Amino acid sequence: MPLLLWLFLLVILPHVDLLLVSLRERISYGKYEFSLINYTEFFVEPLYWNTYVRTAVMSIMATVLTLLIGFPVSYYIAKVMRGKGKNVLFLLCLIPFWVSELVRTFGWMILLRESGVISNFLQWAGIADGPVEMLYNDATIMVGLVYTSMLFMVVPLVSVLDSLDDSLIEAGYDLGGNAFTVTRDIVIPHAMPGIASGCIVVFMLTLGNYLTPNLLGGKDSLWFTEQIYTQFITRFNWESGSAFGFLLLVLSSMIVWIGLKLSRQTLSETVS
Repeated sequence: MPLLLWLFLLVILPHVDLLLVSLRERISYGKYEFSLINYTEFFVEPLYWNTYVRTAVMSIMATVLTLLIGFPVSYYIAKVMRGKGKNVLFLLCLIPFWVSELVRTFGWMILLRESGVISNFLQWAGIADGPVEMLYNDATIMVGLVYTSMLFMVVPLVSVLDSLDDSLIEAGYDLGGNAFTVTRDIVIPHAMPGIASGCIVVFMLTLGNYLTPNLLGGKDSLWFTEQIYTQFITRFNWESGSAFGFLLLVLSSMIVWIGLKLSRQTLSETVS
């Protein structure tokens, strides 16, 4: 019963209300009628659906990059390191997340701005003639998204790789396999539930991220959560904001479903 109440009150009910608000149009103060105008405006205005598609593509790219970086790190922690060194490496991955995302993003801004640490080092080393501005572009946004999501990829991968019997890897090499074939035929299939779980979490967090794209990308970052914020907070248009929020929910659910189908995993396997 507590679980059902939690799901109904904090998950199902808010989303139902979000959908109902998105399907109405304000006629006058306190008066509304059923309408699809909020969804129509989304598809009519190129800025909205271009930002929608851009957010999805960049979120997928950030998820793939996080996996490519996080998998070797996770494998090294789980299967190569032993004893205290293993715990130390895992702790080093965990320490940055002891502070808020806002503080971590400000840290990247201090490093990458034109008067920041990296720019000053490049000038001191004679590599750059003047200040170098590395903020407010897609590459910087990608760096911030990968960094803020890395732990959520590493944790499930380390957990699932820990359960892989070392004798299976040794048998793969004894039977003539190399690093590539052993990874492809033994390690990755065993780690697939962790890969799917990590990718789902990272993708959802990246798609719904607001601070990192806004701070590192500047006013031209064009992230869909900023459009939702603008509708709710700046324009006080809760109807359009609800429609945009529901469209983001549909997008995330659809891509997660496609990802599960492609990886041949089920949702129950990724959360078990």
